[in-house]
Amino acid sequence: MSPAGINRRTILRGFFGGALVHVALPPLEMFMNSHGTAYAEEGAGGEGFPKRFGIFFWGNGMLPDRWVPTGEGAEWELSEQLMPLAAVKNDITVVTGMRVGVPNSVPHHAGASGILTGAPALNPYTDTTMAGPTIDQIIANEVGGLTRFKSLEFGARPGSGMSYNGPHSKNPPESSPRAFFERLFGGSFQLPGEEPIVDPTLGLRRSILDGLMEDIGALKKRVSAGDKARLEQHFEGIRSLEKRLARLEEDPPNLAACGIPEMPLEDYPDIEGRPQLQAKNRALSDTIALALACDQTRVFGNYFTKPLTNILFQGVSAGHHQLTHDEPGEQAEVNEITLQCIEGLAYQIEALSRVEEGAGTLLDNCLVFGTSEVSLGKTHSLDEFPIVLAGTCGGRIKKGIHYRSSAGDNASKVLLSICRAMGLDMASFGSEGGKVSEGLSEIEV
Repeated sequence: MSPAGINRRTILRGFFGGALVHVALPPLEMFMNSHGTAYAEEGAGGEGFPKRFGIFFWGNGMLPDRWVPTGEGAEWELSEQLMPLAAVKNDITVVTGMRVGVPNSVPHHAGASGILTGAPALNPYTDTTMAGPTIDQIIANEVGGLTRFKSLEFGARPGSGMSYNGPHSKNPPESSPRAFFERLFGGSFQLPGEEPIVDPTLGLRRSILDGLMEDIGALKKRVSAGDKARLEQHFEGIRSLEKRLARLEEDPPNLAACGIPEMPLEDYPDIEGRPQLQAKNRALSDTIALALACDQTRVFGNYFTKPLTNILFQGVSAGHHQLTHDEPGEQAEVNEITLQCIEGLAYQIEALSRVEEGAGTLLDNCLVFGTSEVSLGKTHSLDEFPIVLAGTCGGRIKKGIHYRSSAGDNASKVLLSICRAMGLDMASFGSEGGKVSEGLSEIEV
């Protein structure tokens, strides 16, 4: 026990209504050595409409010779594999010539870890997992405190999620459009101005937190100035939870674009062994668009398919992963599958652009990051990585351009630019070969 009578396992204990309540402490400097890491400050909220971030992920990469656009800057033309994005060309930025800087230690998983965390995969070939939180969760931890859901994960194919809170802690995606709809717009959801349905347990849960505040105040008097600041930050999370609970008892935010989407079908059965990816993706994309418009969340992940996926796409003779390795020549069937994946990305972007928000659209206040876990699936390459950005994040990211790196820049630069555009005060992103300390200025406004 430290001189202050506190150790790193100390928790606050209090009774409320006969129940024992525990609140754990964060790591404090009294428990750290000289190499301890300080916490980042809370990001300040911006004015106007909130900024949102989303991932659109598909597995097994693309074909680089059919992916890279012609021309650069604002004078560019869509490539064959990007042609499904024609209707939203002016709302996207394509980044090419980038490489994922982590070791390619395990096919597919190394690239997924690198492009989503900027860090090498943990435990290659044994129990492979992410070394830390994926970019969506890094952002959600900063901007998700005042929404009903910190983040939402979904995907047309069951088990396709790639959102991690940390090692071995995956956020499972919802693959049923009907279940996703019911979770967001069923039950106690109320449109702005409607009489809310109050959960009677919410007031009790808030009161439990209130009952601990006296102990929290006493604890602050017993620690150093540095630890006091850390405690303040830690308990700000508790206050954030209080605000979130209170919000559930009130009307949703009065956003004019808020509405209830069309209810999806009960089921989307496979057709001749082939999943209805496009139909399910359309329903999921329409639902998340209005969930964002109603400010139910500000972070989402759409996992269309997963790394190493070997599902049968429409119109092809074999599974996706098998074709990337076995199809000879120009791989016409692999090309067809990639087009179907980018068609899914196009619909996600279009769903956001159809929602009017203020003088613009919901997409204007979003940043969607489209990517995969490899470039050329046949070789598991981490060079010439596929990166598509959609929306401007409230005017912070350029749109309608193609930027090509001639030097094979680290793809983590894009991730750092994304985090900063979302309001995170970050000096660097990633670790080891994936670490960068500067963003990609060419895409920043």
